[in-house]
Amino acid sequence: MSERKGITNCKKKLLKQLTLFICSIILSISAYSQYKEQHRSNHDDWPYYFGLSISYNHSYLHPSKHPKFLQDDSILSVDPGSSGGIALGLLGTLQVSPRFSLRTNPQLIIGGAKYFTYSLRYPTSNENFVEKKTLPSTIVSLPLQVKFNSDRIGNFRTYLLGGVKYDMDLASNSQARNAEDLVKLSNTDYGVEAGIGFNFYFPFVTFSPEIKISNGLSNIHSRDPNLKYSNVLDKLQSRMIVFSIILED
Repeated sequence: MSERKGITNCKKKLLKQLTLFICSIILSISAYSQYKEQHRSNHDDWPYYFGLSISYNHSYLHPSKHPKFLQDDSILSVDPGSSGGIALGLLGTLQVSPRFSLRTNPQLIIGGAKYFTYSLRYPTSNENFVEKKTLPSTIVSLPLQVKFNSDRIGNFRTYLLGGVKYDMDLASNSQARNAEDLVKLSNTDYGVEAGIGFNFYFPFVTFSPEIKISNGLSNIHSRDPNLKYSNVLDKLQSRMIVFSIILED
């Protein structure tokens, strides 16, 4: 129950952020629709173009318990949590057709540390009844995405995207030794992602707010049966929601 409550709280935070994002986009569209002049009308004829992105991400680890958790009552509960982080990236888009394009957006994701809160039945002299174990991360993300573009209406267009990604965690502690207080994570992950974005065409740049959901498919937990905080967990899979501002030439 405690694990489900922790995951539910994470999902509620993500839903709240998603609602605020959608409301802000609706207000922006309403304000921008007042402008009638069409900017850079030939932009969609370009075979390729480039850009920059800055993002805010909120992520957590989706856990599944190992049978060790039920066999040993020294740990009563494990609750996942996370904090937000930022990402900076480059962007390249290749036009395949008026409707479809291929896009890559390599990013450096800084912050967004995950953590687990443990409730202990028998804490040692160096522990409390409630222990919080933080898992810092600095990720290089390499995605490949397909975009489906709507018709352009004046200086506005909507698009959907989906794709795959490969992540490398530069702060991985999977090789750490003497790490009784750590949950070891693998330094690589792969997954799928999907999202929606909005193009606003200005005279010299295309401004695009975007929201994307990303789910890791691999088990990034390097389980160590000798570590009390690790051996009660089985699989750990990444979950992330990303809010981005993209500027394209």
